[in-house]
Amino acid sequence: MLSALAGMAFGLSLIVAVGAQNIFVLRQGLRREHVGLVAGICAVSDLLLISAGVGGLGSMIQSAPLVVEIARWAGALVVLVYGGMAGYRAVKGQRVVMGRHSVTDRTVGAAVATTLALTWLNPHVYLDTVVLVGGLAATHGDDRWWFGLGACVASTAWFVALGYGARYLAPLLEKPGAWRVLDSVVALTMVVVAASLILGGS
Repeated sequence: MLSALAGMAFGLSLIVAVGAQNIFVLRQGLRREHVGLVAGICAVSDLLLISAGVGGLGSMIQSAPLVVEIARWAGALVVLVYGGMAGYRAVKGQRVVMGRHSVTDRTVGAAVATTLALTWLNPHVYLDTVVLVGGLAATHGDDRWWFGLGACVASTAWFVALGYGARYLAPLLEKPGAWRVLDSVVALTMVVVAASLILGGS
């Protein structure tokens, strides 16, 4: 049980941060578009990655720097594209009807594709979720899977809370101008994330 609690605490310390994936989940939650699907994909992805890390994949990734390098540049490209889209929305403006479908709704396919890209093409996912969680879980010996379970519970709880809790911010974002500000912040954050990915391997 102590290992599970430790896994929950460590999992939250890694996932509760401003990043491309979290911002996308937040944005979908604010728009109330495919929230369960997006949060579910993120949670299941973390479950797979954490399980792989606890199972020993982390040590394999550390011994294959080329894989990390490819993921780093691919992740930077995806984040820049998403940031560019947010910047375009900030300049152009958009019509958003909170709680109902609008003319700017993202299709299910687009939501799934974006979620998968921001999750699996992010090298930090492999370095944090797989390598760090897997490495720390190994220190718990036979209880390492309890540690992994705690991290999975923390991840699932976070994505569900972020996606469905975002709607309570809706009253603050009823005006198009508010969405311009949000998309500007998203675009700036994505540029910073992409820069950290590019410069991180220099």
